[in-house]
Amino acid sequence: MADGSTTPRDSGDAQGVPIGSFSAYDDAVAAVDRLAAAGFPVESIAIVGRDLRMVEDVTGAATASQSAARGAGTGALIGALVGWLLGVVGAVDPLVSGLLLALYGLVIGAALGALWGVAGHLLHLRRHDFSSVGTMCVGRYEVVADAEVAERASALLAPDG
Repeated sequence: MADGSTTPRDSGDAQGVPIGSFSAYDDAVAAVDRLAAAGFPVESIAIVGRDLRMVEDVTGAATASQSAARGAGTGALIGALVGWLLGVVGAVDPLVSGLLLALYGLVIGAALGALWGVAGHLLHLRRHDFSSVGTMCVGRYEVVADAEVAERASALLAPDG
């Protein structure tokens, strides 16, 4: 991969020999940058996130009105876009302005989106009755190298290397 390709190597489970462990992603990137500056073939290196955990922050109770509002907003945006596009291409009546069609699309899309949002809320009510935001957290970042170059990479990353 010395051609600058951005296609990831087939690492399977990102197996390799660990040559460094870092608590911050930027520190792992800095280590790979040091290897690149030393002329090391960095295509044999991978940064692997270890000790992954999913954190779900509860943001509040989920209500039908919140679901309707979210659905109405999405539906209005989609409806306005479709209406405007129909007006631009003249698919309806060339005398009807694209803005008027966008307004119709906005209103109809908002109504349908609100109904869709409430229906989705009622269908998922038995699963949970709260809204949340999920985040993936990484405990540490491991820089690993292919076995045949790992010793050289470790030497370059050593404090006196």
